[in-house]
Amino acid sequence: MSDFRDRHVVITGAGGGIGSAVAQRFAAAHAKVTLLDRDEAAGRRVAASIVEAGGEAGAHVCDITSRVEIDRALDAARAGRGPVDVLVNNAGWDVFRPFLKTAPEDWARLIDINLTGALHMHHAVLPEMVARAQGRIVNVASDAARVGSSGEAVYAACKAGLVAFSKTIAREHARHKITVNVVCPGPTDTALLSSVVQGAADPEKLREAFRRSIPLGRIGRPEDLAGAVLFFASDDAAFVTGQVLSVSGGLTMAG
Repeated sequence: MSDFRDRHVVITGAGGGIGSAVAQRFAAAHAKVTLLDRDEAAGRRVAASIVEAGGEAGAHVCDITSRVEIDRALDAARAGRGPVDVLVNNAGWDVFRPFLKTAPEDWARLIDINLTGALHMHHAVLPEMVARAQGRIVNVASDAARVGSSGEAVYAACKAGLVAFSKTIAREHARHKITVNVVCPGPTDTALLSSVVQGAADPEKLREAFRRSIPLGRIGRPEDLAGAVLFFASDDAAFVTGQVLSVSGGLTMAG
């Protein structure tokens, strides 16, 4: 895996499980890491752990549904760590219920966080990547985008939109030497999954059902996603763009 020394990596939703694991891996590879999260305390905890381990990191409060907050956070990040070399769009949110039991206000929030927020981040970071003729973007979607998922209709639609958007941006900016790829997690042991499980009539039964559905025999861990993200961001993937990789223990095997 490439060394990310002197590269500035921006990660959204970096205070959570997958975001934190990705940030830690980039820091271990000598990247300068910027953590963006709505939860100020969570972001600062992850940044502090990186710094304590000898890495370079800073955390900034940022709601990705607000372009004003994004610009403010990125300005502060650039002032401390330079231009953005790698963007990892990881922030996400879900509500687990059948579509007919959801309401338009649920759809609006799902779309704002899972799709519009990522569009904001691309729009904020791409100009500097284009000007420098270099950049890596890794978008974290979901296997729900590839095969659907009962109880996650709007979430799946948002993530499918993110996949299609990523492929289009990959085409538009290949001439600028910018790559755009997608990592699709399956069920992963995060706070989001816990909230889904705890909302079930029988949480342990649902968790066991998730586990039994995965050929490799366990629910994913945040650390399982980090390697895939780092690969797409690395020089090893310099000739890879517009691609989608599932990290799901074999739950889905989409072509």
